Amino acid sequence: MCPKIEGEKGEREAILEVAKLMQASARTAPKTLGVDDILTMIVYGEEKDAIAEKMNEIAEERKIDGFKRDAKNVKDSEAVVLVGIRGSKSVGLNCGACGYKSCQEFEKARRKKGQDFVGPTCLFKALDLGIALGSAVKIASLLNIDNRIMYRIGTAALKLNFMPEATVVMGIPLSAKGKNIYFDRKWP
Repeated sequence: MCPKIEGEKGEREAILEVAKLMQASARTAPKTLGVDDILTMIVYGEEKDAIAEKMNEIAEERKIDGFKRDAKNVKDSEAVVLVGIRGSKSVGLNCGACGYKSCQEFEKARRKKGQDFVGPTCLFKALDLGIALGSAVKIASLLNIDNRIMYRIGTAALKLNFMPEATVVMGIPLSAKGKNIYFDRKWP
């Protein structure tokens, strides 16, 4: 008898392989001055479900349905790729976009945990995060794995301390179903 891989098992394995390729793509994405402060992580199973539960808790606390809607997407996904940035480091350009006169002043600033993220964050690090996210979702798209960048996932992941070094985290849920579950979504 020939070995075989049934549909759902093969799809689940494919999603995890694509998630690994997304991590590599985020890592190799261009970065300001070539300084890499990108963080990545793949979560699935209980850890993925913990993010969905935390998102539901936040929805209840804040009375924001978007967290509940996105939590359902996470629950219905096979895996989530987290991409974060160590945004408290500067790149030494003294641009002032962070609100400080110099990068030295920015780096000495007291970090404050905001409602969702930690600030201030260097503008160039935030741009690096965006480029890494774009590179990661490009890979998923090229390999026909449905995905969507969601900030609410990152909020929950930070509250669960999944990426303690990060100042900002975004989540990319991954799915392979007959229809993309991340679009044409209904509000709860």
